[in-house]
Amino acid sequence: MSPTVLIASPEHLPALKERNDLGETLAFADTDALKALDVITRQRPNVVALERGFAATSRGAALINRIKADPALTDCEIRIVAHDSSYARVSPRRAGEASPAAGGAAPAPAVPNAPTAGAAPLDQRGTRRAPRFAIVDGVDVQIDGNAASLVNLSIVGAQVVSPTILKPNQRVRVTVADGTPPMRCSAAVAWASFEIPQGIARYRAGIEFFDADQDALTKFIDAKKK
Repeated sequence: MSPTVLIASPEHLPALKERNDLGETLAFADTDALKALDVITRQRPNVVALERGFAATSRGAALINRIKADPALTDCEIRIVAHDSSYARVSPRRAGEASPAAGGAAPAPAVPNAPTAGAAPLDQRGTRRAPRFAIVDGVDVQIDGNAASLVNLSIVGAQVVSPTILKPNQRVRVTVADGTPPMRCSAAVAWASFEIPQGIARYRAGIEFFDADQDALTKFIDAKKK
């Protein structure tokens, strides 16, 4: 039987490795989730165990969804465990599917706004006060000088995908360099989620503009919308 791939914060790994129900483990710190995913996709373990604190984060949810979306990992059981109790719960692969729990433990708390496999997160703020328009592929903006792909845009906000970390409430400077002169405005990250599509880490985020030139944005939308 292949070892259980165990992922948890470093301080919780020693206690979890002592659990008898996990058997032999191959342990990874939660900061090494991408390394763990590489091992999972290559070795196809029978069980992947995530400490429930990590499973409740956007990174944990993204990892779970990535495993569930891989047809080659259909037989891989995703188990949510606790470092300080005998809690264990199997994460169901389909909505409404029963999930057994060891020792009658209660289900793990739902992860609010966690992305689902194959679906982009919903905008929560920032772009609902004005119509949003999907933007053609290949259009980038700069967030604090780092390139990010533009997904959709309105006169009050945007959805972007960035290889650089973005956090909710983070103040940023947005530059749209498609015109002369470039459009610049101050903004904030309204929401953000971590994704691992095909093993590539990225952040999807909603950006709320504070002082954007709405006339210039309207012209840009007209030129770039799908």
